Amino acid sequence: MKIEIEKENLMLETSSFFSSSDSYENSDLVLIGIPMDSTASNVPGSRFAPKRIRELSHTLESYSPVLCESTDGKFYDIGDIDMPWGNTDKSIRFIDEIAGDLINDGKKIIGIGGDHLITYPIVKQYASKFKDLVIVQFDAHLDLRDEWGNEKYSHATVLRRIHEIINGDNLYQFGIRSGSEEEFSFAKKFCRVYENGVYEPLKRVMGQLAGRDVYLTIDIDVLDPAFAPGTGYLEPGGISSVELLNAVSLILPRVNIVGVDLVEVCPPADNSDITSAIAAKLIREIIIGLSKNK
Repeated sequence: MKIEIEKENLMLETSSFFSSSDSYENSDLVLIGIPMDSTASNVPGSRFAPKRIRELSHTLESYSPVLCESTDGKFYDIGDIDMPWGNTDKSIRFIDEIAGDLINDGKKIIGIGGDHLITYPIVKQYASKFKDLVIVQFDAHLDLRDEWGNEKYSHATVLRRIHEIINGDNLYQFGIRSGSEEEFSFAKKFCRVYENGVYEPLKRVMGQLAGRDVYLTIDIDVLDPAFAPGTGYLEPGGISSVELLNAVSLILPRVNIVGVDLVEVCPPADNSDITSAIAAKLIREIIIGLSKNK
């Protein structure tokens, strides 16, 4: 098992997400925690999300009454990357290397951040394998700034960096309700941006996405703060947890999802674990949805 042999010193042992398989070799889906929040520019703490989301997963049933299946044995939880605190460049390299090994082993990654920058090195690896890769983003923010705080690599620039390594207008952005004037100008010229809602605009473009290779990145702040108070940037006017779950159920069986991540859950800011609980249930639905679409 290449990932254990070559990267053993980079992985932390953690409690597993509920009902994880005990076999890496026999699992097509691999859950990995990526506790990096070194570019957080408002409320830090998303590095604690992988641990807390796993803990909250144990309050769930493994069975989804919507998808009529359970997560039992359908994925392997490999643990967390042992991040070099405060070193963003080295953190990106660690994520890049481990994501590359997982993809080369034929695994689909389900990543738990961490801030949104964790998406960049994972997508970079997928884009090298899938030449017409499509990115579907559920998010309150465009994340298309060229720089943030004089840095090219940040949670606020991550989709700009990703746009530079994928083909043309293969970036679909849903739920957007915040960004600079320059970002909106760039998005309307070069991307496919859908403001405010997620489910209805997603349904309208499913014909464009059907059968294509898609990476799905979900920033939890696509939800209204009433549903997800535990995140670094609160942006009122978002969608409900029901709409987000429905959107995930809509897209998973209709396109070839090659990988998924969920980012920006911030447990220190999370009242009564509301956000972590939603995140755990969302990951359960993603695991089942991806396993049904093998």
